Order: sequence, then structure tokens, then C-alpha cells
Amino acid sequence: MALDELKSAIPDFAKDLKLNLGSVIGNSELPQQQLWGTVLACAIASRSPKVLRELEPEAKANLSAEAYTAAKSAAAIMAMNNVFYRTRHLLSDPEYGNLRAGLRMNVIGKPGVEKVDFELWSLAVSAINGCGQCLDSHEQVLRRAGVDRETIQEAVKIASVIQAVGVTLDAEAVLAE
Repeated sequence: MALDELKSAIPDFAKDLKLNLGSVIGNSELPQQQLWGTVLACAIASRSPKVLRELEPEAKANLSAEAYTAAKSAAAIMAMNNVFYRTRHLLSDPEYGNLRAGLRMNVIGKPGVEKVDFELWSLAVSAINGCGQCLDSHEQVLRRAGVDRETIQEAVKIASVIQAVGVTLDAEAVLAE
């Protein structure tokens, strides 16, 4: 199992990450599609080759072809949106918020999976990318759809652990060179 290999690669000084990785994925109460779509989108967003290489095969095995593509789409569209909306939010001139975005985001309207799943994946990627405006937007859509705070927090926990594992393993790889 790739998850076990990924956990075994985590150094002893980051034992908490090893334990958390096992629990947020292995003990998750999310339905399989939500879980593995979140894992895949976050592995992509982490930008860690090792994390993506290790987690992608298991995600692919646990997702339909449509969900696999949609999770990759969530990571892709949020890579763009998180930069755009975070920048607009951080600029001190509020008039940027009144300008038309002019960016295509069709996949958000027709993601190929349940809207709630895609929104959850988008929220998790937004957590990694640090876009408060996108986090608020996706959280509100999820809450209006009846998703509870515990489910949303579960996705954020997965995002935070995958990101931390990626940072740790990539740093160790650089230091070992």
C-alpha cells in the first residue's frame, strides 16, 4: 500500500505527521469518493512529487474515472482561482473587487461529479493555497448544501497533513543531496 510507504518515508522528527496521515486517511468518516478526491486534489496542490506519486495510484483505484478527473480539475482550477482571488483580496484598493474576473471557470458549474464533492475538494485545495476568499465561498456553498462543519474540517485536516508531509519529505530530499 502506497500510504504505508509514504508513512515509512516520514522521518522520526515528524512522527506526528506519520500518525496524522494514517488517521486522516485511514480513519476518515468521509465517503470514499469525498475522501480520495480530497486526497488526490491535495496531493496535487501540495506540489510534492513524492506525495503525489505515492497517493495517486490509491486515489485512482478508489475513484471512478469521472471523480478522478474532477479531483484533478478541482486542483487545477483552484490553482488559478486561489492566486487571482487571494491577490484581489490582498490589494488595498477595493475597486479590484468590482472588476469582472474574465477568467473561464466552467468546470465549477459542471464538474462531472456531485457539486458537494467538487466544492469540498476546492475548499481543501484553497486551504493549502491560503485563499481566504475562496475558503469562505466554498464553505458557504457547502453549508447551504447541508454539509456539516465536521465534514468540512475533515477535508481541511486532510489538506493540512498532506501539505505538511509534502513539505517535510521535499525538504529532507533536498538536504540529502
